[in-house]
Amino acid sequence: MKQKDSITQLFENLKGTFDLEETPIGHEKRFMEKLHELHAKQSKPSRSWWKPLSIAATIALLLGVGFYSMDSKDSSMDLASVSPEMEKTQSFFLTTINQEIETLKSFENEESKALVDDALRRLQVLENDYITLEADLASSGNDQRVIAAMIANFQSRIEILQQVITTLEEIKTLKANKNETTI
Repeated sequence: MKQKDSITQLFENLKGTFDLEETPIGHEKRFMEKLHELHAKQSKPSRSWWKPLSIAATIALLLGVGFYSMDSKDSSMDLASVSPEMEKTQSFFLTTINQEIETLKSFENEESKALVDDALRRLQVLENDYITLEADLASSGNDQRVIAAMIANFQSRIEILQQVITTLEEIKTLKANKNETTI
């Protein structure tokens, strides 16, 4: 009831302030014509700044992706990408290194574990250096000095493996000889 009373009171307070005049003849027709004109102006395609900007942004994005993909391909360049001869060289070195690692692991036991682990750590350092050399090769454009450094890296890995294997074979031989003399 209070709400009904407050509404009634509101209308009593506003009495005499309401616009009670009739709208002029043809007012609705003029209003509808203006509304249609406004709608027609808004539906026309307008040349705004966002369309050319969106096209430019799309082109920039495509170029960026293209350059990034070309750059990522270049950064993974290795000896095999230089020439067929270098591909054979790389294949030879990798096969030899993998065979030597298998031989090294066959010697691994509790007594030689420290020596084998040290050799594998040294190989990992050389592998990290090789990755850096691959990036240098890509940026230098097949510089002969970088290629020579990559080959030297492979040779260093093989030398480390051969030295450790020779040491392990000597230790094994010494132990066998020591056991023979005591029997």
